[in-house]
Amino acid sequence: MEKIEHINYINAPIGKVYEALTTQAGLGGVWTTELTVHSGVGVINEFGFGSDDIVKMKVVELVENKRIEWLCTDSDPEWVATGVSFDLTERKNGVTAVVLKHFDWRELTEFYQWCNYNWAMFLLSLKHYVEDGKGTPYQERKF
Repeated sequence: MEKIEHINYINAPIGKVYEALTTQAGLGGVWTTELTVHSGVGVINEFGFGSDDIVKMKVVELVENKRIEWLCTDSDPEWVATGVSFDLTERKNGVTAVVLKHFDWRELTEFYQWCNYNWAMFLLSLKHYVEDGKGTPYQERKF
């Protein structure tokens, strides 16, 4: 099994980072503007990336200001049954460390490598959104 793992440091309180990762407004400003996000464990959130490319993520764990975990239930076949987690740790001087993992990939493929790059871009967008109020969701990125 393969796993993508990144860390980034955000100059903001942990609660603000958690909110960005768990709300429609936050994920819309960070990942994609085409989304339906609900709060709570067990809900399935939908993220659209144009031309019928829908990702469905079931929320399997929410620990306020600490951890978020999703299970992909529908998407590209390489994503289905993989998990995505965000572990948050408050550091000194109001800095929040975010560890993003996308785990249980069946194999290392070109798509895996492309997603690895895009998850790093996600964390950069999250940093800009939380620190400056403006992320770079999918619809505003240049590919």
